[in-house]
Amino acid sequence: MPTPTPLRRAPVTLGAVLLLGSAAACSSTATAAKPSALATPSADPTSKASIALNVESGADTVPVSKLVRVRATDGVLSEVSVTTPRGQRIRGDLTADKSAWVARERLEPGVRYRVQATALDADGLETASRVRFRTQKLTLDQQAYPTIAPLQGQTVGVGFPVMISFDKPVKNKRLFEKHMAVRSSAGQRGSFHWLSDTQVHYRPRTYWQPGSKITIDVNVNGLPTGLGTYGQEDRRIVFHIGRSLIARVNARAHTMQVFIGGKLVRTLPVTTGQAGMETRSGIKVIIEKYRSKRMDAATTGVAEDDPNYYNIDNVEYAQRVTYSGEFIHAAPWSLGSQGRANVSHGCTGMSTADAAWLYGQTQPGDVISYTGTGRYMTLTNGYGDWNMNWQQWKAGSALS
Repeated sequence: MPTPTPLRRAPVTLGAVLLLGSAAACSSTATAAKPSALATPSADPTSKASIALNVESGADTVPVSKLVRVRATDGVLSEVSVTTPRGQRIRGDLTADKSAWVARERLEPGVRYRVQATALDADGLETASRVRFRTQKLTLDQQAYPTIAPLQGQTVGVGFPVMISFDKPVKNKRLFEKHMAVRSSAGQRGSFHWLSDTQVHYRPRTYWQPGSKITIDVNVNGLPTGLGTYGQEDRRIVFHIGRSLIARVNARAHTMQVFIGGKLVRTLPVTTGQAGMETRSGIKVIIEKYRSKRMDAATTGVAEDDPNYYNIDNVEYAQRVTYSGEFIHAAPWSLGSQGRANVSHGCTGMSTADAAWLYGQTQPGDVISYTGTGRYMTLTNGYGDWNMNWQQWKAGSALS
């Protein structure tokens, strides 16, 4: 009997191959074959598509400023998701040819992310990529938080500028400004103007259109300030412009004309600052209102032993128009001078009845324009934005 020939086992080839791509300076790629029910293990087809990311798998100090990018080579992306363990998802967009996906949002500090991507080659075979990474940790001192005025849902006067303040300095003003926008429902266009490294304002060329809605988008989350810190979060504020109230004070005529909706409705006798304490001429905006307020000259730098010192409690219907201490308020002690002479320490005084009426008409953002003195309003002493001409204002934009 012939000797039997030993049986040989055929080698088994795995149908999954991991490829490393180089679409970015720091990238991860992966390919995997789609199983076939009819093929033997050794005949499994391999997808020609590969996937590359600009984030390395396992990285644990990815900058929050990074926008995640996923790219397919020799194929198209069919699915991309970037999520946290809590299910938070980073939004992004596919390019028209589906060869790449780019995140619309930057990353949060100290957070683990998972990227899942699938690509198809020309034969419909799949390549899958699974990448995990973690972002750099940041303290609050390493983040710049944007504070915005007006407040959400607030209704203000036609002179209220948009004011954005950061609690950390911003060197990359151009980058930050590119990621900030103000839109008016009336179609008014305006410009940003940087007052300092921490404060930027926005206004249109002329006062806001009454009745319009203003939307502010400050999309600075993860943006590098250029000074080792990053934008802390994105913010959106929507506020409304009320009816137009503009008052015109003539310090020489000792009068205030009040226009509502463009029509003169009242002319009030007033007194303004006496010689040496003149009220500032220029365009002011009502900053805040108090039904009653203590007026202490020490808050404006006047010493208690100065002959001009005063400390008056319960001053009624007080409306602040400068940071330095100018108010519009009731001044019953100067009733005999109102409409005749300027006797105040810089404030605009009027009768209690007139002050009460005006207080009932106004809101923050209403405009009070002053003429007739040799002392002038400045850009930063209150909401002084309207005292700069339009060309100068636009020149303060980082994009100009």
